[in-house]
Amino acid sequence: MSAELEQLKNDMKRLKITEAAAVLEARLMDAQVKEPSYQGFLMDLLRYEIKMREEKQLLRLYKLASFPECKTLDDFDLSDQESLSKKQLNQLRELIWLEQAYNLIFLGPPGVGKTCLSIGLGIEAINHGYRVSFVQMNELIRLLKTEEISRNSRAKVKRMVGSDLVIIDDLMFMAIDRHEANLFFQLINQLYGQTSIIITSNKGPEEWGDILGDPAITTAILDRLIHKSEVIHLTGNSYRLKHRQTIFGNN
Repeated sequence: MSAELEQLKNDMKRLKITEAAAVLEARLMDAQVKEPSYQGFLMDLLRYEIKMREEKQLLRLYKLASFPECKTLDDFDLSDQESLSKKQLNQLRELIWLEQAYNLIFLGPPGVGKTCLSIGLGIEAINHGYRVSFVQMNELIRLLKTEEISRNSRAKVKRMVGSDLVIIDDLMFMAIDRHEANLFFQLINQLYGQTSIIITSNKGPEEWGDILGDPAITTAILDRLIHKSEVIHLTGNSYRLKHRQTIFGNN
C-alpha cells in the first residue's frame, strides 16, 4: 500500500468515514478496471458508508430493544386470531398510532399471540427508525426497585424513558405491593404524552385494581394509559397448545 493511500485511509478514519476507509483499496482497484467518473466513484463510496452505518444502527436498536425473540408481523398468523382483521393489522403496521403517541393494550388469555404481536410491531417500529424497549412486568418492577442502587438498572430505565415505544409484557401477571405500584405509576407518568406504550395482559383494566392493591394509584395509571389508547381483545385457543411439539410425532 502506498504512503498516499495509507494517509488517505487515516484521514478518512479521522473524519469517522471508517466503513468506506475499510474498502477504499478494493474500490480503487475496481475503479481502475471500470473507470467510473470521479463523481460516480465518490457517490458509490459514500453510499456504501451510509448503508453500513444504517445497518449498524439497526442492529444496535435491535440489541437495545431486548426482545426475547425475533417475531415479525409476518409471523403473526391471522387465521388463528379471528378478533383481529387483516385491515386492522395493516393499520397497526402503518404506525400512525406511534407517530401520534397512542398506546395499545392487548388483552386475552395466554397463548393467543399478544406478545408475538407486540414484538412484531416493535420490530416494525425499529425498521422505521424508532427507539423501542421491551420488558416483562416482573423484570420492570425489579429494575424500578433497584434503580437507585444499580447502575445497570438505572441505565435500562433511562433507556426506556428515552424510547419512542415501550412494550410492557404480562402486565398484572403477578400481584405487586403499594411501593412497587407507586414506582410503576412514576414510570408511566414519565412516559405519558411523549412515548407510546404497548401493554399485554390476561386481565382487563377493571381487574387491575385487585393486583395493584391501591385504588388511587390504579386510577392514576389507567387515566394516563387509556387517555389515548386502543384496547384490542385477542381471543381463541392457545397457539402454543395448537402447535405443541411432541416426542411421539403425529402417530
